[in-house]
Amino acid sequence: MQLFYNSEISTDTKQLVFDKIESKHIVRVLRKKENDVLKITNGKGYLFDAKISFASDKKCMADIIAVTQKEKPWNYYLHIAIAPTKNNDRMEWFLEKATEIGIDEITPIICANSERRIVKQDRFEKIIQSAMKQSLKFTLPKLNVPVKFSEFIQQDIDGTRCIAHCEDQDKKLLKTVVKPAKKTTILIGPEGDFSKDEIQKALAKKWTAVSLGESRLRTETAALVAVNLVSFINE
Repeated sequence: MQLFYNSEISTDTKQLVFDKIESKHIVRVLRKKENDVLKITNGKGYLFDAKISFASDKKCMADIIAVTQKEKPWNYYLHIAIAPTKNNDRMEWFLEKATEIGIDEITPIICANSERRIVKQDRFEKIIQSAMKQSLKFTLPKLNVPVKFSEFIQQDIDGTRCIAHCEDQDKKLLKTVVKPAKKTTILIGPEGDFSKDEIQKALAKKWTAVSLGESRLRTETAALVAVNLVSFINE
């Protein structure tokens, strides 16, 4: 199934008019024609069937003929707060794979040891949208704007809250902390790890220090391991 994404479509929408870029892709690349049916999601748990009424590579139009509500295929809420990697490709890889597996919210956090403090928000959004369509999901993960670590841990976040770090301190295995069918927020630090001060501030705010295993992992690998572990625990 070829899945399209349109954030503005709702259950009240009767007709869609695609922009020039999308119209060209539908008509010229995919060779869709009038009366062909397109599958579209708004990233909010809905699938729309839309029949093409006017097929032009400059202005393609389609009429909504069916709306189906799609339940999220996982029964938990996962929020990963991750320090952006120095290499953008590594961060984009994480966003893609995490979306494919199942994640609800992502927050880039700027830490004391962060080597990258500016992110390409629009680019990240497109990566997530593409991964959602490719993996045939109908709920788009929420991508927050970057925030400083000190500001993030001041937020009133409910559910299980974990900070994964590499310091030789008392830590619990993440798999023993995660609760099935609940909300979990996990902090993943930069290449140089969280600073000792950041770790202590998180612990003072009642965040639980966790380990992802014996291996020392790259930032994006650690984040994906956490995503996969939470998914596995909830199977």
